[in-house]
Amino acid sequence: MPDLLSWICFGVRTSESQICYVFDLFLCLQVLLSISSVEGQGGGGGGVIDVVAKFGAKVDEKTDLSKPLLDAWKEACASTSPTATLDGPCKAPIELQVQGTVKAPADPSAFKEPKWIAFNRIENFNLSSGGVFDDQGSTAYKREGCKGHDYCGSLPINLRSDFLTNAMIQDITTKDSKQFQANVLRYKNITFEHFTISAPDESPNTDGIHIGRSDGVNVLNSEIKTGDDCVSIGDGSKNLVINGVTCGPRHGISIGSLRLFKNEELVDRVTIKNCTMTNTSNGVRIKTWPGVEPGTCSNIHFEDITVTNVNSPIIIDQKYCPWNKCKINEKSKVKLSNISLKNIHGTSSRPEAVKIICSATLPCENVELADIEITHSGPTGPALSQCLNVKPKISGKQNPAACSAPIPVKPTPTA
Repeated sequence: MPDLLSWICFGVRTSESQICYVFDLFLCLQVLLSISSVEGQGGGGGGVIDVVAKFGAKVDEKTDLSKPLLDAWKEACASTSPTATLDGPCKAPIELQVQGTVKAPADPSAFKEPKWIAFNRIENFNLSSGGVFDDQGSTAYKREGCKGHDYCGSLPINLRSDFLTNAMIQDITTKDSKQFQANVLRYKNITFEHFTISAPDESPNTDGIHIGRSDGVNVLNSEIKTGDDCVSIGDGSKNLVINGVTCGPRHGISIGSLRLFKNEELVDRVTIKNCTMTNTSNGVRIKTWPGVEPGTCSNIHFEDITVTNVNSPIIIDQKYCPWNKCKINEKSKVKLSNISLKNIHGTSSRPEAVKIICSATLPCENVELADIEITHSGPTGPALSQCLNVKPKISGKQNPAACSAPIPVKPTPTA
């Protein structure tokens, strides 16, 4: 067994104390603990280990939790499932501190569910202390052995969190996930701060943080290097702030793609500011599918963004249609409105520095371009700004000149 010493503090915060333990970890984070509740919501491949019902733990600020937790941990580490799901609800705030490196099995076929570490239905949750979750995803990136196996279609997400309220994830690293690095669904009030994501450029579908159907998500002062979007914002996202994120390589920060499926929810009030994109295919982006389903995306603000050697620094694409999965001649039914792009500066690796392609059926409304300074040098000419079905409000410096170039019949496709 490799010497991977990790310090885990997993307990119930009280006014008195917090109980902490040291464990030698290797493939041992397969715990489903309903600390302080006999009402665990579990049922995943690892089963439920209920510290209250089975091991006699009590959350009364008097009972020593040492022995129940240690007994539960021993049983969890004997499990043959690599998936760890920590379920609520819990009757008190939960703080999980991880130091050191926790490693998942490298073999993708070891996972029976599309997740590795999962947190569900917890209120007042804190994950911190500098730990690294290493999914050892290099084997999965090659996609070898997918034929005849089903694991390639459901590769595990490093950190999956559903239905969390009032949560903080701070000073944590997720590394080499086989799929998304962190997936956020149905959150209410969560902050990622000093969150580090690391995966190689060639790692497919490894979005850094994917956010969906959540209200009040903050991603602050974080560094994301991965093989797909640094942050991808899906339907139902509201009141999001992404501030101080360093992103690159790969796809940048994206809203969408939106409205490929029925019953998608609106996107509203998203602010992305003080971010840096380096060697990415896109900088800041909104993408919606042609045709398909109606919807709205409004009150979106991109401010104080630095781009360096980015293929498409500013792109709104309502003809997003990768892999020929749609009828490209149909018009998007998503209404985009109240969008500002302010103080975005740097260099573009392609001439198309600004590209705003809106729907002919529902033209973009109230779009503002202010203080745009993006340069391109090369044999293909200077930077261009292209617009379709939009009349933006323009202020401040504009380099390239706003909406001064025509959209080609076949625009350059984006990933």
